[in-house]
Amino acid sequence: MAGNAQREGLPARSRESEVFVLLLRAADALLREAEVLLKRSDLSQTQYNVLRILRGAGPGGLPCREIGRRMITRDPDITRLLDRLEARGLVTRGRERHDRRVVTSRITAQGLKVLKQLDAPINQLHRRQFERLSARKLGLLMRLLEGAREREGTAPD
Repeated sequence: MAGNAQREGLPARSRESEVFVLLLRAADALLREAEVLLKRSDLSQTQYNVLRILRGAGPGGLPCREIGRRMITRDPDITRLLDRLEARGLVTRGRERHDRRVVTSRITAQGLKVLKQLDAPINQLHRRQFERLSARKLGLLMRLLEGAREREGTAPD
């Protein structure tokens, strides 16, 4: 990319536009590497994300709406995603006694086992992906990305 150099007939791109494109390209490259690793466990990125969310929730589990709220990327059909994970025995779902309208999902022992098998390889992948950045630069990158995400009303909790 040639900075803000204007090509004939095209408007000059702003620095923000260039950063946006670079960020998307970096995210795509990082995600593709993770997808290769997750494919070995027959998981998509979103399925892996749901399993991690449910592991973090503990034995109490979470209702579907809360899982959707915590997702890294939005999935319009959390129910179908949970159906696939339940069919594989990685999650269970049940109606709450106090409010039968609420369906709570919980990670199973098999789901925990799959995550445990992925923990070390995923951590190694992330170390390789960011090995060129010092701890100081990683901290700075985290702060910069959080700052970009924290526009009023757009940052997830």
